[in-house]
Amino acid sequence: MIDESPAEDVRPSTLEERHAVLVAGTSAAGSYGSRVDPPDPADVRAMPLVLHVPKVDPPARSDLLAAAASATLQVCLDERIAPGGPWHEEYTAWLGARIRKVSRRARGAQWTAAQDVDGVTVDVGGASARAYVPCRVGDLDPRLRKLQVGGTDLPADDPGPHTEGAVRLWVDAELEMTVGKTAAQVGHAVMLAAGAMTVEDVRAWQDAHWAVSVRDADAATWSRLVAECERGTAIAVRDAGYTEVAPGSMTVIAELDVPRTA
Repeated sequence: MIDESPAEDVRPSTLEERHAVLVAGTSAAGSYGSRVDPPDPADVRAMPLVLHVPKVDPPARSDLLAAAASATLQVCLDERIAPGGPWHEEYTAWLGARIRKVSRRARGAQWTAAQDVDGVTVDVGGASARAYVPCRVGDLDPRLRKLQVGGTDLPADDPGPHTEGAVRLWVDAELEMTVGKTAAQVGHAVMLAAGAMTVEDVRAWQDAHWAVSVRDADAATWSRLVAECERGTAIAVRDAGYTEVAPGSMTVIAELDVPRTA
């Protein structure tokens, strides 16, 4: 895992401060699907996600999605998003509108070049993903703009039970989303989950190195998880329906109980 250090001139912030920014952003203006883009199309922002998908020996789908989710969360709780930090204005502007994420594929020299753009890279089981500070779509760094948006598909894998000590995310397998789409959705899920947690739970998640485990849910498991959402022990992402799925679809459910380290 590569966790970038904040710039030396950034005032050190507390996790409580950074969590408060996330809570304000994820609870304001209703659900993700109810938000709208800025009036000026030039102000539309997105969080770039880059997935490392080499031709030879590609990663397991579930590990790549876990890496993308954890990287997203770490950007959202990075010291650079705190008031006074270099990412704060772009980050909060992004939180205040429709929260977009765009996944791209990189391999070889492209992946190496992508590491030079400010962000956070996470490795899970040999899979790697990097999340970046949100920006205006038109201002995307050229090193990322040239990366392919498609071509991220990987076959479904059978990773077994959820990883011990990780926050659990469940994907609705019946939707048959692409890996790129699913990476954005699990990114949404960790943001909503962290925003719904107490600071103490988020700190426990930090102690577990922001570990995330992603699994597909069959119909029976999904029904159980929907009931958990109704009880408040899980939280669901409802997609706006602009790509791949119908508006209002539940795409990913995050369980809110946080495993504690001994």
